[in-house]
Amino acid sequence: MAVPKRRHSKSRSRKRRANWTIEVPGTVECSQCHEPRLPHRVCRNCGYYKGRRVLAVEE
Repeated sequence: MAVPKRRHSKSRSRKRRANWTIEVPGTVECSQCHEPRLPHRVCRNCGYYKGRRVLAVEE
């Protein structure tokens, strides 16, 4: 069985975890209402996707 001979230092463990950050999702501008929205998704503000009304939104 593989058992470490020496203890790993705190800095070595922390260097490995340095890339565990959460990334903010990118946003694009809606072509109809110009509000920020997630790419490849229906706009929650106006209900349009690719120039067509897909979702009925109360205004």
